[in-house]
Amino acid sequence: MSLPSRRAFESPAGPRLTNMASAITLPRCTSVRLPAVATVVLLLMSVTTVQASQGDKEPVYRDCVKQCVRTNCTGARLRGFQSAQPQYMALTGWTCRDDCRYQCMWTTVGLYQAEGYRVPQFHGKWPFARFLCFEEPASALASLLNGLACLLMLLRYRGTVPRQSPMYPTINAFSLVSLNAWFWSTVFHTRDTYLTEKMDYFCATAVILYSIYLCCVRTLGLRRPGVSSMVGVLLILAFTSHVSYLTFVNFDYGYNMAANATIGMVNLLWWLCWCWQNRRTLPYWWKCGLVVLLLHGLALLELLDFPPMLWVLDAHAVWHLSTIPVHFLFYSFLIDDSLYLLNTEKMGVKVE
Repeated sequence: MSLPSRRAFESPAGPRLTNMASAITLPRCTSVRLPAVATVVLLLMSVTTVQASQGDKEPVYRDCVKQCVRTNCTGARLRGFQSAQPQYMALTGWTCRDDCRYQCMWTTVGLYQAEGYRVPQFHGKWPFARFLCFEEPASALASLLNGLACLLMLLRYRGTVPRQSPMYPTINAFSLVSLNAWFWSTVFHTRDTYLTEKMDYFCATAVILYSIYLCCVRTLGLRRPGVSSMVGVLLILAFTSHVSYLTFVNFDYGYNMAANATIGMVNLLWWLCWCWQNRRTLPYWWKCGLVVLLLHGLALLELLDFPPMLWVLDAHAVWHLSTIPVHFLFYSFLIDDSLYLLNTEKMGVKVE
């Protein structure tokens, strides 16, 4: 296939592939044929997320998808696709149209690379090599490992700290909120749909808000339960308003990022203030301080935003992988602090 010159790509909005749809041999709609593995049935995952990006704006991509769908996603061809599609692909909501998009994405990426242009994004995301039913294999694996680390340390916490410890119920609830968030993060990176994207974003917000509540209970609630109860109600109202706005008014990515950054900063400063106040009395204070600094510092990895290495590992995956060890340090702090609180309560010492 002869490719046009660089000049044919140029436009005020950046490189643009034009008048090339007829020169492309469209891929026949196929599915990944790999050994079947145990999969989870993911419900309500039929609507895919759509965000406009340079790649999916290309006429060559749009024409490719249009012709692929017209050729492969009707009649006998569609029935053939469905009969040949592995069960795990069907269970996770992959359709013939989705497969056309996937094949045409790589066709467009190949044209960009052949002309020496930077790899574009498609529908708000970098192109990733699909593995089985996993759209973003590295991020899905990293989210799963974070969840397993959280579960492992929760079990260790329960096995080490007696139920009588004042913070025991709050920490258990926080762990369940975190596990739920990592579950939905794994699901979202496995299959990006309207539902899974919203659940991933909303559950991440819930973790930050509950971390604020956890801090409030530790710093104020043990002496003034009414204060932590009022803060808890305010946080629930804030979360409800946040979710309602994004769901029923406008799913604004900029607003969501600003809102999470704001509550994240409140969480960071509140915990650091507590660490500073207790640095002379609690020998384990540094664990908490290091955890909150690491979590906010590692989040800066997201700013790198590079095309995935080997079409698998991008900045988001690196960020998730880097947070796995943090769970062990954080729960080490929670165990130390819970045992300290239990001992001081038995001795009748006032908790600071």
